[in-house]
Amino acid sequence: MSLYGYWRSSAAYRVRIALNLKQIEHELISVHLVKDGGQQHSDSYKLLNPSELVPTLVDGDFKLNQSMAILDYLEQKFPQPALYPDSLQARSQVQALANDIACDLHPLNNLRVLTYLAEDLSATPEQKQRWYAHWVDVGFTAFEKRLQKTAGNYCFGNTVTMADLCLIPQVYNAKRFNVDLSRFPLITKVDDNCQKLAAFNQALPEHQPDSSV
Repeated sequence: MSLYGYWRSSAAYRVRIALNLKQIEHELISVHLVKDGGQQHSDSYKLLNPSELVPTLVDGDFKLNQSMAILDYLEQKFPQPALYPDSLQARSQVQALANDIACDLHPLNNLRVLTYLAEDLSATPEQKQRWYAHWVDVGFTAFEKRLQKTAGNYCFGNTVTMADLCLIPQVYNAKRFNVDLSRFPLITKVDDNCQKLAAFNQALPEHQPDSSV
């Protein structure tokens, strides 16, 4: 099994965590999103993923894009440890938490959006920073309120779920962009607890082979 990704990609980051948690043997193949004008735009990668985004999972002859679909595929194929609770309602709650991050927050702050702001709309670095911080604040404010009803050590109780896999990369990025997280104590607690786990630590961007390329 191979995962095509980039060390700073939030979507690839969440998949790396799942691969580590489930102890799935895999190969990481770098698609550098900045080098060479963006290797995701190369003809060879476009044949693999016409969306020109990462990650892409290759499992034998099977190819799959979209990190949330990849995570669901891994969950179905390798069900232990489970990343969703057993009950229908609890599973749906976790799915909603995961999508709060993956669908509502992450797309507004990913690399191609920030690049478009700077290169096509001539946003200054300060304006780009304000954009990033604004949407993190909007997303995390709502997420923090949800955690007041669901969190234990992690986003949903005391077991790692899909919600944690989606949240932690966004916390990492918020720290990288110097966003003040002091108003989000539950998010910070969940992040602290996740970072104590080897699967999360091993998935950190700076621990990836292409981080120094």
